[in-house]
Amino acid sequence: MKTYTAKPSEIVRKWILIDATDLVLGRLSSEVAQLLRGKHKPTFTPHIDTGDFVIIVNAEKVRLTGNKEQYKTFFRHTGYPGGTRFTSLRELRSTRPEDVITRAVKGMLPHNRLGRQLIKKLKVYRGAEHPHEAQQPETWNLKKELSVNE
Repeated sequence: MKTYTAKPSEIVRKWILIDATDLVLGRLSSEVAQLLRGKHKPTFTPHIDTGDFVIIVNAEKVRLTGNKEQYKTFFRHTGYPGGTRFTSLRELRSTRPEDVITRAVKGMLPHNRLGRQLIKKLKVYRGAEHPHEAQQPETWNLKKELSVNE
C-alpha cells in the first residue's frame, strides 16, 4: 500500500459558516483548527494545506468556562525596553472579540509556515453579518457536540 499525498490540483476547498453563540471557546477552537487543516477529509496530508475556509459569526457571544474571564491575560511586547504589555481577557473581549477566537485557534495550529498560511483562511466577525455570501458557505451546526452538559 502506497502513501497518499494530496496534490494542489486535487484540493477542493469549501466555505464553512459556524455560529459561535453559546459555544465554549476551547471546544469551538479545536474543531475549527481541524477544519482549517483538513483533518476531516480523507485526502488529509500533514504538510499540505488541504483544509477549508471557516467563517465564524457572533464572536462576542462565545462562552468561557471557569474564571477565565476574570484571570486570563494575554502578553505582548512593544519591542522597546520595558515594553511588556498585558491585556485581560475581559478587556480584549469587550474591545475586539474576534481576536479572542483567532488567538485560541492560532494556538492550536502548527507553529510554522503552514500554520501562518492556515490562519489566513479563518474569518471571524463580531455580529451575525459577514461579507462572504457570494461564496455560498455551508452551515455547520456544532451546538450538539460542543455545548457543555448542564
